[in-house]
Amino acid sequence: MITTTRVRQHTTHNLDLAVPALVACDIDGTLLSTGQLPTAAVRSAVERVRAAGHHVVLATGRSLVGALDAALKLGLDDAWIVASNGAVTAHLVGGEYEVTDRHTINPEPVVRVAVDAMPGIRVGVEVVGVGYRVNIPFPDGELNGVQQSVDAIRELWADPTPRLAIYGPAAFGLVPVLRAMGLTAIATRPDWVDVTPPALSKATALDKVRRRLGVEYEATAAIGDGENDVEMLRWATRSIVMGHAPAHVRAVADRATGTIDDDGAAAALLWLLG
Repeated sequence: MITTTRVRQHTTHNLDLAVPALVACDIDGTLLSTGQLPTAAVRSAVERVRAAGHHVVLATGRSLVGALDAALKLGLDDAWIVASNGAVTAHLVGGEYEVTDRHTINPEPVVRVAVDAMPGIRVGVEVVGVGYRVNIPFPDGELNGVQQSVDAIRELWADPTPRLAIYGPAAFGLVPVLRAMGLTAIATRPDWVDVTPPALSKATALDKVRRRLGVEYEATAAIGDGENDVEMLRWATRSIVMGHAPAHVRAVADRATGTIDDDGAAAALLWLLG
């Protein structure tokens, strides 16, 4: 997985308030618990960072429709969003959004590998801004947006997609074969694998947003908690990991904050402000 060729300089310094910075934040497990609203403390901290002149950019594995919902709940009415683990980038302004970058793959090979290897496994193929086509409905809360059940499996690959979600017991076992196909495959849980185009991550998309905003690389920060945040945490000049993150994710960050139950993201954002 490619992030950036720039040599990362770790630092423990707070943000320079005189220079606009890019603060990349994961959503689920970081800014909010899945299925719940962000706390007042997190919303306040996000607003304070924005009021100081910095850019809060959401960087998530969620589909765009789910990321947009979170952005509005966080009070972000003018924000950049990196969705689908870097495959989709959008600019949200005043309740409307524009997709500025989209990378897609042909879903057919992924679908065939998954259903042949694990009969009964659920596969969701993202439809940007809408939801997913699914072979078997996912449980409530597992996918964002509308689920469209297909009548024939071939309907899953009717159109290119930025992301597929594979859900079922031991789904993580598909990761090696999917990576051997040249795809980006991340097991966010033992029963869940996200599949996106080659050489993509949150970091690759964030670096494009950084350049578009005119933010210096040294003025970047990231907060996350999961496997799909590792490249983003390595990319950022200042990286903060949530206290409940797995050990291997904590190992790549500069510092740790509290858990999601402790409003760790709020503490991290306020720490960045000094």
